[in-house]
Amino acid sequence: MTKSNDLIDRIEAQGTFLGHPKGLYLLFFTEMWERFSYYGMRAILMLYMTKLWMENGLNIEGATASLIYGYFTGFVYLTPIIGGWIADNYLGQRKSITIGGITMFVGQLVLFSINTHLGLALGLFLLILGNGMFKPNISTMVGQLYRPNDDRRDSAFSIFYMGINLGALLAPIVIALLTDNIFATKGADGQIISYGYKYGFLAAAIGMAIGQLLFNWLSAKYLLEIGVEPGAKKKPEVISQSDNTSTKPTVKQPLTHEEKQRITVIFILTFFVIFFWAGFEQAGSSMTLYTDKYIDRHLFGWEIPTAIFQSVNPLFIVLLGPIFAWFWNSKYGAKLTTPVKMSLGMILLGVGFLFMLFATFGVKTSGTGSSEVISQKAALIWLVMTYFFHTIGELCLSPVGLSVVTKLAPLKLASMLMGVWMLSSFVANIMGGYIAMYVEKLGAATIFVSIAIFVISLGLLMLLLTSRLSKMMHGVK
Repeated sequence: MTKSNDLIDRIEAQGTFLGHPKGLYLLFFTEMWERFSYYGMRAILMLYMTKLWMENGLNIEGATASLIYGYFTGFVYLTPIIGGWIADNYLGQRKSITIGGITMFVGQLVLFSINTHLGLALGLFLLILGNGMFKPNISTMVGQLYRPNDDRRDSAFSIFYMGINLGALLAPIVIALLTDNIFATKGADGQIISYGYKYGFLAAAIGMAIGQLLFNWLSAKYLLEIGVEPGAKKKPEVISQSDNTSTKPTVKQPLTHEEKQRITVIFILTFFVIFFWAGFEQAGSSMTLYTDKYIDRHLFGWEIPTAIFQSVNPLFIVLLGPIFAWFWNSKYGAKLTTPVKMSLGMILLGVGFLFMLFATFGVKTSGTGSSEVISQKAALIWLVMTYFFHTIGELCLSPVGLSVVTKLAPLKLASMLMGVWMLSSFVANIMGGYIAMYVEKLGAATIFVSIAIFVISLGLLMLLLTSRLSKMMHGVK
């Protein structure tokens, strides 16, 4: 028996909760609080940048703010490849997660305490660095809780993904209440004069701190030695061949033909998901600004704060996540390979943007630019349906994508290749920032229908390639 199997034996000896190792739920809650921090900040970032100084914003033009948002969210997903490499070769996942969490905590405090363009730049820079150390390593540790080829992995990542989205669900609601109600200044007519954005960033910092305290307190008990030692420095007997059946050491051996083909599949899938995330991330930029201006947000006499709509997608994920976790383990879901699931995700994203196209038909305006007068706004249902289809698409693509990377990647490259997977979001978010910038020039309808047609076409192309990709995966589904 290898040492790695002995570690899994001891993890299994702790018992399970809902059919999974207890350590999964520690990672679940750690990620939940980190995502509370990130999505809480993200929910108000565009609004904070574009509102006037007198409204406690930074008075940045919408097109410029879209580019800042795109580059920030892009670099958030570039640094994980560096953080993954550092973890694999020097620090191990556990130390990297702690360093990343502390750095992000400080970044949120900077956004809270320095409400200037300089404070914005410094705060976002720290968040980018911290996320790079945190993000790839916690996802990699989820896969290490299971034996190779354990059929529970897709289900485990669906549960883990619910943690991500539980944080993303709670954060915009809590932070919108802080920024638009508790710490907002209102006039005699009840209209908001200035917003309490700085307190939203403070709440995000507190969420980050809670997650880190939880992780460092309980990781030794529930994760044992998982993530302590860098993968590249583990003794040869710890790491097995890529077919996961031999105990022959591979640390100092070159990659096998199977490993190279599996890594190639990771890069191919990464290329496709770039375009998924470029469309999906419009939720935080162009769709946020469109919602703020053109969607009728009144419900039962109450105007819903724009930031709260960032909770719609994670709400659907929390509701639908258990269904997908069950379905992937069912006899029907087990027949679907990862490329098939991901192609369906891209097609569903495109369908969602068709509902945003329908929303543009319901808007009536006169004049342009600063003299534009809106006589009729779009119905709220179109926005909700867009988020619904985007969520189903995300559940088909993102958690199973995280899972397949842990299956395909050689252990000595696990965190770095998870960073490569996240590299898709680096390119996608920058691309998405430019797409959002052109909404005002080309019109929302043109942008929404173009995204829909493009991603549906790519989804169909991936469907055609599934047979070839499955062969290159050598038995991994």
